[in-house]
Amino acid sequence: MEVNVIGAGLAGSEAALQLAKRGIYVNLYEMRPGVKTGAHTTEDCAEFVCSNSLGSYDVNNASGLLKHEMEYIGGELIQIVKDCAVPAGGALAIDRHKFSQAVTRKIKQNSNIKLIRTELTEIPETPTIIASGPLTSDKLAQKIKEFTQSEYLHFFDAIAPIVEKDSINFDIAFYAGRYDKGEADYINCPMNKEQYERFYEILVNSPRIEQHDFEKGAKFFESCLPVEVLASRGKDTLRFGPMKPVGLVDKRTGEKSYAVVQLRQDNSAKTLYNLVGFQTNLKWGSQKELLQSIPGLENCNIVRYGVMHRNTFINSPKLLNPTLQTRTRKDLFFAGQITGTEGYTESIASGLLAGINMAKYLFGESLIELPKETMLGALTHYITNPENENFQPINSNWGIVPTVDLPKKERKNKKLKGELMAKRAIEKLENIIHQVSI
Repeated sequence: MEVNVIGAGLAGSEAALQLAKRGIYVNLYEMRPGVKTGAHTTEDCAEFVCSNSLGSYDVNNASGLLKHEMEYIGGELIQIVKDCAVPAGGALAIDRHKFSQAVTRKIKQNSNIKLIRTELTEIPETPTIIASGPLTSDKLAQKIKEFTQSEYLHFFDAIAPIVEKDSINFDIAFYAGRYDKGEADYINCPMNKEQYERFYEILVNSPRIEQHDFEKGAKFFESCLPVEVLASRGKDTLRFGPMKPVGLVDKRTGEKSYAVVQLRQDNSAKTLYNLVGFQTNLKWGSQKELLQSIPGLENCNIVRYGVMHRNTFINSPKLLNPTLQTRTRKDLFFAGQITGTEGYTESIASGLLAGINMAKYLFGESLIELPKETMLGALTHYITNPENENFQPINSNWGIVPTVDLPKKERKNKKLKGELMAKRAIEKLENIIHQVSI
């Protein structure tokens, strides 16, 4: 048996490894480095192009639950993620280069996977998983469009800048975790009111990189908005968002800040840090002026500027079953961000499910449709619900999961609610694993 997997990103790499360990031969197609994407910087598999964080690892958090579900099901990439983790408080962040290199090495060493560096411009007529990502090449996108007989929807994804740690002024910047919870893993640059207002004026008046004609009219994904878009919503929006100062106090001075810029470790060597929540599409000269207006970053060395690119996704509610199998062609599956799942963890998880279900299809077994009480089940049901008329990309969140009944006095207790929903999800998943071969 043989399967084509198009795209060696997070979803495609996970799907290929799932198929390979079940004895199925995989042709894993990756167009890089021959065809550039505008966002990737290497030719490695499973490259992280935006933040290096996968979000919370707490099982009682929506994103954290999804990670634990992947571990229960037997995910391959989640184990590599843990091996490549860097300190990030309660979040699971990685050394992005170490991670992608490890995934590439594992794929190349697998005798059941053939990594083919070429651009596919047609959808193969044999069993195929399309995980070509949000930056699918124009030629393949056109073929997918013809197959789906529907228009693509578009939204923008923005990338935050990265700076060298040695260029940060620690006479001003300080290490701290919010409310002193966990380790002090974040570097914090405090601002008083005057400094914030100067920063804000630079930000809202800075020129942005012009969009291409094909990008105009596309929508932003709400949870990854460029910092300049947030700023346009009001002068204090950033102070209640990525620059909120609450719970962050410099113990050297004891002073409370008017706003705080946080930086998160980006590699294992602790030499690079990315600006949390600072996705941007400002012109590079303006980015430099803006970042160097931040106290503590006045002499920062920017090793990667922020960029913004168009993401493409299919109208999954009209095209896919909750198994990620297309409704009109049984041997064709989709996985990853092209399905409208937003986020690193979500991409890996969809590749995991698509790989398992493709194997089951080939073996003549019933495909797995995970219950809505699990986070992955809720996510796949949401993106494939035919009643969803105004479909937009979504990530893991409690709002898509059936709620639990709580006593009236506990209904506002979010912590308890999360604990009960996570416990229920794991129990549901364990029952499935005991009943069905995964």
